[in-house]
Amino acid sequence: MEAISKLNWLAVGKNTALIIGLSGLGLLFLPLISPIFSSSIWLTTALLCIVVGTLFYSNFLYKNSPAGIKNNGVWFDGLSNRGVLGWFIAMALTGFYIVLYFYPEILGYNSEKSTGLIAFFDPLSLFMNGNPASQWFVYGCLYTLAILIFGVKFIFKYRSNPYQIIRTLSVMFFQFGFAFLIPELLTLFNPDTPYFAKDLKNMWPLNYSFFDSWHLKNMLNGGNLGIFMLLSGVLMIFVVSPILTYQYGKRWYCSWVCGCGALAETAGDPFRQLSSKKISVWKLERWSIHVILVFVLLTTIAVIWSFLSSNPNLSSFSRETFVIGTVSFLSVLIALIYFFKRKEMDKDAIYSMLSIGIIIVGTLSIQAFSGGKHVLFINSYTLSKWYGFGVGAAFSGVLGVGFYPLLGSRVWCRFGCPMAAILGLQQRLLSRFRITTNGGQCISCGNCSAYCEMGIDVRAYAQKGQNIVRSSCVGCGICSAVCPRGVLKLENGSPKNRTDIPNYPLGNTL
Repeated sequence: MEAISKLNWLAVGKNTALIIGLSGLGLLFLPLISPIFSSSIWLTTALLCIVVGTLFYSNFLYKNSPAGIKNNGVWFDGLSNRGVLGWFIAMALTGFYIVLYFYPEILGYNSEKSTGLIAFFDPLSLFMNGNPASQWFVYGCLYTLAILIFGVKFIFKYRSNPYQIIRTLSVMFFQFGFAFLIPELLTLFNPDTPYFAKDLKNMWPLNYSFFDSWHLKNMLNGGNLGIFMLLSGVLMIFVVSPILTYQYGKRWYCSWVCGCGALAETAGDPFRQLSSKKISVWKLERWSIHVILVFVLLTTIAVIWSFLSSNPNLSSFSRETFVIGTVSFLSVLIALIYFFKRKEMDKDAIYSMLSIGIIIVGTLSIQAFSGGKHVLFINSYTLSKWYGFGVGAAFSGVLGVGFYPLLGSRVWCRFGCPMAAILGLQQRLLSRFRITTNGGQCISCGNCSAYCEMGIDVRAYAQKGQNIVRSSCVGCGICSAVCPRGVLKLENGSPKNRTDIPNYPLGNTL
């Protein structure tokens, strides 16, 4: 009887917490009904209800379960098995993203004076940056809030695993501090400085506007702070990122820093098992991510080329020098990789090399067949807008998040992120990171494959005792965390022989 009472109490507690959280979510949309709800009191109440409801729900959900990671019942839950609830959440998220990105006036946005949901956030926006709220401020608030509250839920669930706790705290810190708080404060304390501090943890190519003409001009005209942002951004791309990827693999960014990865790991955790492990999907992933990589690189090169054509006074080198330098750099890169790493190439790396070759040809074509601001007879700003709309907004924002409950939590990271493609090439060929496997201990339970959000059939590697060195692996460590036998281990070691397939017999290969 005591046990039944305890279970009933837990059920009541979870349901009450859920109601509180959903009530806070509902309060956010009250300003769309009447302007009397557009006040700091209602905003504070709504956010507090969401936070308190989520935290108490997480506590009731996991507090009495024994330490250890469990994903019980995920294929029997309407939310996490593409059931009715999952489809409803997917459609609701997708619809909200579409409205927020492309039709913000429905939510009350107005360049002169907003109303509705957008105006709801005016008090917080005025306090943080001195300006009324925009749809992007609302987006940043809700995005950051989701990572923070679901990050705490994630920590409750994986509380027995120090690696998961530390990396979750890391993405929460970078999202709140570098992506949300610091850019807003910079705007508040530098009201007359041209806008350029969008997201300090994002770097090109994920920050696809970094080399846009308006952004370059704002950094160059932004005084010491602007020049610092420009130089630090370039150093991150060409120096810091390669060094960290060599040492730790792409996980240093994709699982420890990136905001897209942070939302996928926290809010998207219930849906990680939905990522398809089919070979056909893996082939589609290769094509998709490398096509987008080529597009964003050629777009960026075109935008810089056009900027140098239109603003020769702002740069110490010409567009011809830029083209020669770009082609030389990429050609040397291909030659070095082929000469030193050709025996370690898999299809992912070959696709990346082919992409670099296409970019070299495209760069030469830009120089040969373009003039003025037009690149191959198309305005370079139009090219940038195509990428910003099609990939940066529609893919990464709308589909990448809205389809969590249908396609898994890393749709954007698997099929669209050009940053993932670049870091993946480095990780495959030029990194110390690997996931080692003790094949003799594998019992083929399939937990590792089931919960790999990147769609990797981890079990196939474990059964052969082969190191997992995949371009797509983000090093989240969940495969290791859910393994009941300790077969998998994330390691940084000598790059030598890390991609070799063992030739010794294992008991479970017969």
